[in-house]
Amino acid sequence: MFVKTFPEVAADPGILRQVLSDSAELMVVAFRFQETGAEGKLHNHPHIQSTYVESGKFRFSIEGKEFEVGPGDSFVIPSKAMHGCVCIEPGTLIDTFTPRRDDFL
Repeated sequence: MFVKTFPEVAADPGILRQVLSDSAELMVVAFRFQETGAEGKLHNHPHIQSTYVESGKFRFSIEGKEFEVGPGDSFVIPSKAMHGCVCIEPGTLIDTFTPRRDDFL
């Protein structure tokens, strides 16, 4: 089957996570930030991550460098880079990971 439905789960306070699609090589995930100040805590992982800002505004930190993004912005986070974000205005981030984040299933 090509289309699967995944549940929405609480990722961190004020943040919902939903896998949108996956294969062994690639995963697409929506992160819905419901409140200003919700935080994707600093972390790293071996996956390459691409982030697209569907809506809202966010302050990101990647390897200690901070920048703000809004609707339509996108960027890549290298494998093992320490990163996190703070929600400035509620919205949704669409992240892709290669390979798949098995810890999200």
